[in-house]
This record gives sequence, C-alpha cells and structure tokens, in this order.
Amino acid sequence: MNGCGGSEHQFSRRQILGSMAAGTAAGGFGSLLQHAAADELQQANDKQVLLIWLDGGMSQLESWDPKPGTHYGGPYRSIPTSLPGIHVSELMPQLAQRMDRLAVVRSMKTEDPNHSSGVPKILRGHPRDRGVVYPYFGAATAHLLGPTPSRLPPYVWVKPGNGGFISSHAGFLGPKYGALALGGGKPPQNLQRPAAISDELDELRHRLRERFNQRYAAGRRPQVSEAGSHVYDLAQTLMKNVDLFDVDTLPAVERDRYGRHELGQHTLLARRLLEAGVRFVQVTSYGWDTHGDNFNAHATRVPRVDQAVSALLDDLQDRGLMERILVVVMAEFGRTPRINGSVGRDHWPNAWSLAMAGCGIRPGVVLGETLADGTDVNSEAWDIGALFHTWYTALGINSQEAEFMNGTQPLPIAHDDMQPIPELLA
Repeated sequence: MNGCGGSEHQFSRRQILGSMAAGTAAGGFGSLLQHAAADELQQANDKQVLLIWLDGGMSQLESWDPKPGTHYGGPYRSIPTSLPGIHVSELMPQLAQRMDRLAVVRSMKTEDPNHSSGVPKILRGHPRDRGVVYPYFGAATAHLLGPTPSRLPPYVWVKPGNGGFISSHAGFLGPKYGALALGGGKPPQNLQRPAAISDELDELRHRLRERFNQRYAAGRRPQVSEAGSHVYDLAQTLMKNVDLFDVDTLPAVERDRYGRHELGQHTLLARRLLEAGVRFVQVTSYGWDTHGDNFNAHATRVPRVDQAVSALLDDLQDRGLMERILVVVMAEFGRTPRINGSVGRDHWPNAWSLAMAGCGIRPGVVLGETLADGTDVNSEAWDIGALFHTWYTALGINSQEAEFMNGTQPLPIAHDDMQPIPELLA
C-alpha cells in the first residue's frame, strides 16, 4: 500500500530559468515550459491531484448507485459496466466502459446535511475539532508535497464566476497556501505586462519590490508578508505562461472529446495545468442542488461528467500519467432516495457515493453497498476522514504519522480515529 513514487531529483532555480530562457528564444515559450515541466515531473516521479467537485451534491441514484425498479429508483435504467456484475446509471455510458480503471465507494456516510457547513467539512476531511481551521485538501496537499519544479501555483481552482486568490482555503497553514481561482477558466486580470515596460525595467521593478518586502517583513511574523510576496512571485511565472490558459489553442477534436460545455473545457484546462506542473487542481461544477426537477437536471449534467471524466481518464492513460495523478470525483453529500413534491431529491449524507482513479489507487474496485431502496448503508460505512487517510497514503504520505504544525502545535493531517481503507490502495 505504497504511494505512486517519491521525489528523487532536485531541480535548481538556474536549471529552470535556463529552460525558460531557451523556450523564450525559440518562441512558443508556454508550450516548451509545459513539456519541460512534464518531463521533470516524470523524472522526479512526482505526485499531483485533480479534484472534480460537483457542488450541491450529485445524486448517487442517477450515477454510481442506481436502484431501477424500486420505489425511489427514478426513471433511468442501470447498465452493465466493464466490471462483471457492476451496474451504473444509463446516464454514464462512457464511464461504464471505464469502470475497470476506477474505484467507487458506495457506502459514504457523513454527518452534515447543509451546504454552508458541509462543504468545508468534506474539503477539510472533517478532522477532530481542536479549535483551529484546517486547510482544504488542495492547500494541505500543496503544503505536504511542496512545490513542483515548474514554479507554477501549487493549488489552482478552476471555477465558473469570479476568480482571485482565495487565502481562506489555507486555514492555519497561512495564506501562502491559498487557492489561485481562475474564474471562468480565465487567467487573472491584467496579467499581460504593458508593452512600454521592457524586460530590464520589469526586473528592476521586481528587485525594488523585493527590497521593500524585506524591509516590511523585518520584525513582523512571516505570515504578515509572505502571502503578498508569494502572489507576486506566482504572477511573474503566470505572466510568462499566459497561453497555458487558452484552450482555444488546442485542436478542435480534443476540445470536442471533453465536451464544449463548461465542465468539459475546465477539465481539459485542468489536464493542461497538471501537465505543466501544477500540484493540485480543483475543477468545480455548480448547479447540482436539485431540490426540484432532479431528473431533467441530471439528464443534462451527468452526461457532461461522463464525457469529461472519460476523456480525462483516456488521456492520462495514453500519456502515461495515471500512475502519477490522483483523480477524485465527489461532492459534499448525495441526494435523498425519497422524491419530494417538486420531483426533486434533497440533501442526503446518510448514504452516498464518490469515485477516484490513478495514483496509488487500486482500479476496478466498487466498495460498499446500500440497501435495496438506497435509504441507508448496508455494509461498512466510511466517513470522509478515512478517505483523506486513503488519498494521502496513495500520494506517498504516511497519514497516521505525518503532522501539520500550527505554530508550535503539532496536528494530525487527518482524523485521529480513522485510517486508510486498504481495499482502495494499490
């Protein structure tokens, strides 16, 4: 039950800057950096994560755990998969043929039925309460695994709507580990350097800023200044890689495979960011809170997940990246078996499903089961803390011995009373 490999090579700033300069001289800088970063990561056998977050709660009954023909089953059939005896919803025909690459947990049982409190609990792994604010999964992974040789932001959040730097995701780790949110999948505004500023002038301005930062930081706690300095350093790298965010530069056939919808294009961008060397990418899809018209909503949304995730799995396999990149598909809870008066399903943390694949994960596993009507778990139930232990272990981190430091206070990285799930680990 080891992770998918450890870093054995170190890359100096001079080596990275040298490859950057070569890329600039040759033109097509972003493309060259992307390939160079991928090569370096492969040499280092480094680990990365892609979290596809279905905000609001996808129905397990219309996806991973269908119950056709039952009182609460809904109108959709179940279809066989590449795993004998395992069926999923007919809304997922492409993933059905790729189930032998996935691990699915059908017996998730968590505590919180509310979005406002449930989302942060799930994204933090719901550790035991110690009166501190734990980091989100992305921030924790960026901290535990450290930066990649690419010098790109370690934690990127691709989402609809507005972007920005979301420091709150870092919790007690400090704002340095916050998320760089790409609103609409677009790079931060005003990223392009004005043409009137030459390379030499830009370098002088950068050095002047560093001097002011050093003077400001003297005598102050590091957290006071390091986040601002960190953001500027990231911006410098992003300015040199702005073409990385433009999926329009990719072949039309590739964009079509992922789907010309928001989730498809954002997942394609996530793959590109991972290849370029981002440590952790979260892709968020909104609109899954189907208290009304659940079945029509899922008929539209689940096929988008099916298409985007299937294309991603194919690409990771074809490019030899499955052993390095952990993919997780989940939400804060599932939907009620009971169908309400608005033909919707409500919040249901009592029995729901999530899926994963790639780095350190045993493929072709469907763990746990629910009752015939889907109202409760009918096997060993798993809380999110056990999944965090599992994912950290898959990434090569000893989840039961590794610690965070909150100042001088050591803290466990996942729930003390839980442990990895061996059935899910390769």
